[in-house]
Amino acid sequence: MKLELIGTNPKHKIDFIQLPIRLYTGNSYWIRPLDSDIEDIFDPIKNKLFRYGECVRWTLYNDADVCIGRIAAFFDRRLLKPGIPKVGGLGFFECENTVESANILFQAAENWLNEHGLEGVDGSINFGDRDKHWGVLVDGFDREPNYGMPYNLPYYAKLFEQYGFKNYFYQLTYERPVMDPLIDKLKDKYQRVKQDSNYQFFHWDNNRADELIHAFHDIYNQAWSRHAGVPSMTIAHVKGLFAKLKPVMDNRLIWFGYYGDRPIAFFLMLPELNQFFKHVDGKMDFWGKIKFAWYRYVMGTKKVFGVVFGVIPSFQGKGIEGALIVECQTIFPKTRYKTIEMNWIGDFNPKMLHLMENLGAKIVKRHATYRLYFDRSYPFERAKKI
Repeated sequence: MKLELIGTNPKHKIDFIQLPIRLYTGNSYWIRPLDSDIEDIFDPIKNKLFRYGECVRWTLYNDADVCIGRIAAFFDRRLLKPGIPKVGGLGFFECENTVESANILFQAAENWLNEHGLEGVDGSINFGDRDKHWGVLVDGFDREPNYGMPYNLPYYAKLFEQYGFKNYFYQLTYERPVMDPLIDKLKDKYQRVKQDSNYQFFHWDNNRADELIHAFHDIYNQAWSRHAGVPSMTIAHVKGLFAKLKPVMDNRLIWFGYYGDRPIAFFLMLPELNQFFKHVDGKMDFWGKIKFAWYRYVMGTKKVFGVVFGVIPSFQGKGIEGALIVECQTIFPKTRYKTIEMNWIGDFNPKMLHLMENLGAKIVKRHATYRLYFDRSYPFERAKKI
């Protein structure tokens, strides 16, 4: 077997993109990611994380020069804090079902990170935001992936574990019918919140776009960036995010909570985009855009995708999460949406787990984020509860 570090050779870059097509042939659940989405992650001009870190990737070939594996390794200097192990990342792992092939790929990533002063690695994760390309699917192989969420073959978890990776945390995906009745406890909390006239809940308004972008920025950084491994977002980053979302967002699915003039919470949902992208075969060329427009604006989807939820710390535990859910539910009778899947609920987040239980949502997918310390004797602990 031959391992190739991807540089300027166009064959290696093409093989990196096309390997999954061969591996998933005949799998009716896999949806091919957009080629441009993958390529942009490894473009130093388009991926701003190259300002703070480094990233390399490899392809693996058998003796017949057929690509049989791929992997990327990377680190973000902003996440390397004093007093804790310096942990990098590996991702975009795809491989035939052999321990030997997987070990060659894992060893390449480990060696490179070790040479750069890292002491451990999480995988399979993204050289970018947590909401995409994060986690190894371990349960839910009989369901299509949501946009940006990994779908992999069932044997991948065993390949990680045989190398020594251990489960650092699970990311859970919950599903519920959007019009299922809410429990009385949630309604009661909502009524108590509404008794205070300072609370306002409303969905996205194009006329307030700049204000709401800044509100999202403030809430996100208060609610999420204090967690380990989650860097804060710049206002430029948030503006770029909503610029990308504009062609696909449904204003009725993006909600904010205010207390007086102060933004305190948001719930970002989207129409589930993979229901459109699965028809374009990974390419948003001329025909891909035509197909996307047809399925997005004519055929539509009955599925909503919960992207991210945030409440600033000083308003957590006051029923704001439930109030946003109750308010959101008021728009669904006017839409074609039937179900919602809520991604990226970490098992380290008991408040969100409790909210999902109160909503009557069911776990339908489970992804694992694995961790490996290069010093195998270093004591392993799962992610701390928040």
